[in-house]
Amino acid sequence: MKKTGIIGGSGFIGSYITKQFLDHGFQVKVSTTDIARKDKYEHLMVFNHSDNLYISELNVTDKVALKDFVSDCDVVIHCGTPFILDFEDPKVELFAPTIKGTENFLAVVNNTPSIEKVVFIASVAAFNTNFPFPAGTKSFTDTFDETDTPFYSDESHPYAQAKFIANETVENFIKKNTDLHFEISTVSPVMVIGNSLSKREDSTSGSLQFLIKNNIAPNDFLKVVFDNDVPFAMVNVEDVAIATYKTAITKELHGKNYLLSSETYKVSDIHEMLNKKEPKENSKIIYKNKLAEQDLHFQFKTVKETLNNYLNE
Repeated sequence: MKKTGIIGGSGFIGSYITKQFLDHGFQVKVSTTDIARKDKYEHLMVFNHSDNLYISELNVTDKVALKDFVSDCDVVIHCGTPFILDFEDPKVELFAPTIKGTENFLAVVNNTPSIEKVVFIASVAAFNTNFPFPAGTKSFTDTFDETDTPFYSDESHPYAQAKFIANETVENFIKKNTDLHFEISTVSPVMVIGNSLSKREDSTSGSLQFLIKNNIAPNDFLKVVFDNDVPFAMVNVEDVAIATYKTAITKELHGKNYLLSSETYKVSDIHEMLNKKEPKENSKIIYKNKLAEQDLHFQFKTVKETLNNYLNE
């Protein structure tokens, strides 16, 4: 039985990834930042095959702890970077754990002989730090895929900047190390939607869906989004997990970064669908998913199906 280490495996996306690997017969080691906070991971214990699940405390900026966490893993999934929109200190809360954590992680896995595959859960921000706004000179209706030039702006949200720089760190590591004993692949989801597998109330993704459903704008970012009826490219959280699992078990994907996206709707129509109503406009395909569908052999769920099944009241 092979073992997968999932950094951030109890979060919104990570929980679905953990479930995928358990369902497919892996031993799974999940990290948590605070082992005393059982509310962060107790929902994993009800999964099928949870007898093959292990919980371990980990701070991604601690190289010694990282080394211990991955030491006996065949596959490692890194989805442990923070997704924070409201912050006090971006250097401490976003840049350090995201960028330094990635640097530490790469150094550690490079010296861990058992590892066969590493998968990073990046973000659409790795391609466009302005998301959900267009990249550079593109318009809202211009399409985007993996062949487009990535767009970075130091005026973008610090979360997006951190994810972009972390992805550059991975790409530079791959270029400098041409004889790695393992493969590195990346998946970059757009706005991730769907139901949480936990009862935690501190999920940024879950909170964003709740705010859009109820037309609540607690910050300037959402006020601009609502006022301009900004369109969002979205992807089902379970599809992100399936894509991650397939990326992890498929060989010869070294260095690839897959955009994970389904359809795009304006925020007003996202609001309608979250409230079990029909959207006023048809969906568009802005961020393309053809490379993921081609290499990973699966079809993405529709946004309408996902949002109509949203449970949070």
